[in-house]
Parts: sequence; structure tokens; C-alpha cells
Amino acid sequence: MATWHQAQRGISRPRRQRRAAGLAAQIYIAEALGWPTDIVRADDWPNWLPLAADGEVPLGPHSSVPALREALRTAMDRRTFFTISGATLSALAADWAAGPTSALAQARDGNPIGDDFVAFLENTTQQLVSHATEQRQHTATLLDAHLSTVTELLEHGRYTPALGLRLHTLAASLSQTVAWHRFDLGRHTHASQNWIAGLHHAHAAGDHDMGAGLLGDLAYQATWRNDHTTAANILNYALTRAQNPAAGCLLQLRLARTLAAQGDRSERRAVLDALAAAEKHLNDAGADRPAWCAWVSEADLAVDSGQALLDLGDIGRAHRLITEGEGLLPPARNKTRGVFLAYRAVSYLDLKEPESAAAAATESLLLARRIGAPRCVQLVEDLLPRFQHYQDVQGVTELLQLAAA
Repeated sequence: MATWHQAQRGISRPRRQRRAAGLAAQIYIAEALGWPTDIVRADDWPNWLPLAADGEVPLGPHSSVPALREALRTAMDRRTFFTISGATLSALAADWAAGPTSALAQARDGNPIGDDFVAFLENTTQQLVSHATEQRQHTATLLDAHLSTVTELLEHGRYTPALGLRLHTLAASLSQTVAWHRFDLGRHTHASQNWIAGLHHAHAAGDHDMGAGLLGDLAYQATWRNDHTTAANILNYALTRAQNPAAGCLLQLRLARTLAAQGDRSERRAVLDALAAAEKHLNDAGADRPAWCAWVSEADLAVDSGQALLDLGDIGRAHRLITEGEGLLPPARNKTRGVFLAYRAVSYLDLKEPESAAAAATESLLLARRIGAPRCVQLVEDLLPRFQHYQDVQGVTELLQLAAA
């Protein structure tokens, strides 16, 4: 039977030396390696073959473009059968925390890339991500195109070391934004592949805060999927190299949330320590912040602290903090507002105030549908069984009917 490494050696041969395998042979290869045969594309041999057995490309001096290629292929719906295990993600985080920054690969051939074109990509990317929340749902295709363009430039273009650094930084930022689009749509494999690709480029660029942020996003996804052990492992590695106080604040908040969500009351001290560290970091954070965490504010500190306390059973204090944080949130952050409203609905349910809970859940659901965030819709739908006992309460029947529509 063919092995993974044998397949990989076949992939690495120069394209001019490859001989296209017939459809039957390609199907046999897929079956031998345990992959579904519907990923076979006879006219695209060997590009349909995954670059990594588990969907994760190890960090290395030449890993950034292959990681992006794997993410782009995943987005084509041909590799969604992969799941990246918690152990693999934890090992990747450990490699990032322990290893030196990779040297930037030098582009020696290809067409020259000008500063003006890179500036154009940087500026248009910034315009795309700065749209109001309701409009960002329409930018996914444009962001994908930008990321594909940057990948082509890095792989085939000729550029100075300074431009190479900017391209790697842009690739990391674009990958992170694309990942959040995928995550909000519930496409978790696609999201994790893009966050991993971003990590490779942040690593190549020597941007430790950006790398820590991308690991923090992977941890957030693990928490969302109730894999709290993986989330805590990743966050502890991310915190070893995070430098900006705003980055430290966000990572500590996520650590507190995932520790509290484990439901282990023996972690109470660790949760409170993480919340205290987050508050200190926020107080120390000035205006000079990485773009990916520039938005972290008192609102986030209050709501995430409240949600952690809710999981610890401190319902009254948790409710006050969640309500306070939602009130502090600026109008531009509607997606976050939808999440916060869902959290407030939970706190009202725990306080046995179903009418207020229904009002918050209804507002959250309407907002999530308007901005095109199925992930936030799911938050409310997960609460619906808790409303079944309150169908005679004002607003509950309307909420259930809205959710079913």
C-alpha cells in the first residue's frame, strides 16, 4: 500500500517530470491513503493531493507559501474531510513558542513586484476590513482574491527583502480575516487552515504579537467547540511571546473563559488570576496596538469577565458585568453586540427572568441574521430548549416562532 511519504515524494517532483496518472490509478491512490474518492480530479493531478496528512503544515523556513496553498485548497471544498486534532494544534503552538523566527525566503526569479502594487493591496485590504459589520459579509470573495494574489506574488514574484516582509505581514492579516469569515459561517476546517497559514507568515515576518493573536484565534475556535484542554494549551503557549499589553489582555480573557467553561471549580483561582492579568494589561495598553486587537476595550473586559463568572456560578455579579459591557460597546461592533446579547440572555435565564431573556435573545437573533453571521444565530438556537418551559411568558412564543421561520 502506498504510504503518505511516498505520495509526498511524488508531489515534490518538478512538474515537468510528472506523468499524469489515469483516473483509475488516482482513485486507487485516494483509496489506499484513506481519502474519499470524490476529491479526485483527473485533470488536476497531482494538485488535488493534500499537502499534509492531517491538514497542518509544520513550521519551517519555507513553510509559509505551502501553508497558504493548503488553506486555499481547503476553501475549494475538496479537503473538508480533514479535521485538525487538538494534539496537532498544541504541538504547532509549542513549535512556535520554542522555535526561532524563520529566515525570509529570498525570491530570485519571476516578474519584479513594485512598491506601488504592494501598497495598493495593503490599502484595499484595509478598506475591505473597515466596512461596517453589515457590509463585511459581502467582502469574502474580494478578500479571497487578495489572498490568492499575495500567495502568487510570494511564490513566483521577485521582490526586495523589505517588500517580502510586507507581503508576509499582509498574508498573515488576510489569512486571519478570511479565517474569521469562515468561522462565522461555521466552516471550521477552512477557518483553522487559514489561521494556521497566517501563523506561518507571522512567524516568517518575526511578528510575535501577530503569531500570538493567530494562536489565540485557534484557541477561541477550540473553546467554541468545547475543546477546552486544547484551547488552554494553545493560549499558554501564545502568552509566552505576546508583547503588546492589548494582546496580553485578549489572550488572558480567552484563557479565563476557557478555564471557567471547563466547569472545574478547582480552576477558580486560575480564572480569577487570568481576569486580573487581563485587567492590568488593558490598563497598561496605550494607543500603539496591533490592528488585530486594537478593538479590545472595557466592554470586552466586562462581558468576558461576566461570562467567566457565570460559568463559575457567580450569577448576580456576572449579569451586572455582562449588562455593563454591552452598554459600553460602540455601535460599529454589531457582531460582538449580537454575541453579548446572547450572553445576556443566558444570564437572565440563570436568574429565572425568562421575559428579559427572550427580549435579549430575540434582539441577538435578528441582529445575527441581518449581518450574516450563522455562528451567532447558533448561539441563540442553542438556548431555545431552555425557553420551552416558559411558553406562556411574554416574548417567548414570538422568539420560538422567529427562530423557526
